[in-house]
Amino acid sequence: MNLKAAVLGGGSWGTTVASLVADNLPTKIWARRQDVVDEINRAHSNESYLPGVELSGQLTASSDMEEVIRDADLLIMGVPSKAMRETLQRAAQYLRPWVPVISLAKGLEPETRYRMTQIINEVLPGHPPGVLAGPNLALEVAKGYAAASVLAMEEEVVVKRLQPYFRRGLFRTYTNTDVIGCELGGAFKNVIAIAAGMGDGAGAGENTRSAVVTRGLAEMTRLGVAMGGKAATFAGLAGLGDLMATCTSPLSRNHMVGEQLGQGKALVDIIRDMNQVAEGVRSSKVVVELAELHGVEMPISQEVYKVCHQGALARRSFHGLLRHRPGAESDSG
Repeated sequence: MNLKAAVLGGGSWGTTVASLVADNLPTKIWARRQDVVDEINRAHSNESYLPGVELSGQLTASSDMEEVIRDADLLIMGVPSKAMRETLQRAAQYLRPWVPVISLAKGLEPETRYRMTQIINEVLPGHPPGVLAGPNLALEVAKGYAAASVLAMEEEVVVKRLQPYFRRGLFRTYTNTDVIGCELGGAFKNVIAIAAGMGDGAGAGENTRSAVVTRGLAEMTRLGVAMGGKAATFAGLAGLGDLMATCTSPLSRNHMVGEQLGQGKALVDIIRDMNQVAEGVRSSKVVVELAELHGVEMPISQEVYKVCHQGALARRSFHGLLRHRPGAESDSG
C-alpha cells in the first residue's frame, strides 16, 4: 500500500521523526515558521533545531496544515504538550476518518492531567492513538547514531503494521501495548531529569546523581503502576532507558534547566533563553497532583515542583531532599 504520512511540528524531534519516516513513506511536515519550511524544502536542513544535520531528501514541508494533512494515512504529532489540544482541534477538520495519530510529546496537560493519547481520544474520537517513546535525543537520532524506541498502541495489529515505518538505519523501534506506562514514563522522567540537573549544577557529584536516578525511577514506577501502567514498562526503554538519557546527556533540555537552577539562575531567565520546550517544568505540577490523588510519595518530584512553581531555591531544595529520612529501599519514600 502506498501510505502517506503527515507530521505536525517543525521542532527538533518532530523534524527528526519526519526525516526518519520519509525514507519509508511519502512524508510532509507542517511548521508554523515559513523560513523553516523554505529551508527544509530548499536545503534539506533545519539549522535552528538540528544544526549540521542533513534531512531526508524525500521530506517536504509546508506551512499550510490542510495541504499536509488532507491525504495522510498516518498523522504524527510533533508539537509540545502545551500545543497538543489546539493543534489537534485545527487538524480535525482536515483529517480523514480512522487515521492513526501518534504523539511524540512527553508531557501532561495541566488543566486536565491528561496524557497526550487521552487528548487525542477526546478531540479525534475513532482515530487509533499511540505514542513514540524512549531514550531518543533528537540530534543524535538525526545524525544516525544507534538508538532504540518504543511505539505503543493498544491495538496490537495496528502497532505492528506501523512499526516498520519508524525504523531506519541504526534506529530500532519496538512495540508495546502499554500506552499508559510508555506515556507516563516519558512525562515523569523529565521531572527527575531536572532534579538530577539541579544536583549537577550544585556540584553534588556522580554518586548523588546515581541515587537521584535510581530513587527517581522508583517514584516513576510507583505512580505509573498506580495509574494503570505496567512495572515492566518502567524498566524498559520508555522508562529507565529514557530516564538515563535525559538525566545524563548535555543534549537534555530538562537536565540543562535543572543544572542552571542548581547554579543559581532564575527559572524565568532560563526559559527566556531557550528556543525549545523543557516539558518537566510544566509536568512537575501535574505529577505532584497525581501523586497526591493516588496516595503515592514522590519526594524528588515534590522538590522539583517547589523550585519550579513555588519559588524555592534549587540548592536549598536539593540539600533538603538529601536530608529526607530514608527507610527501607523497598519503602515508598
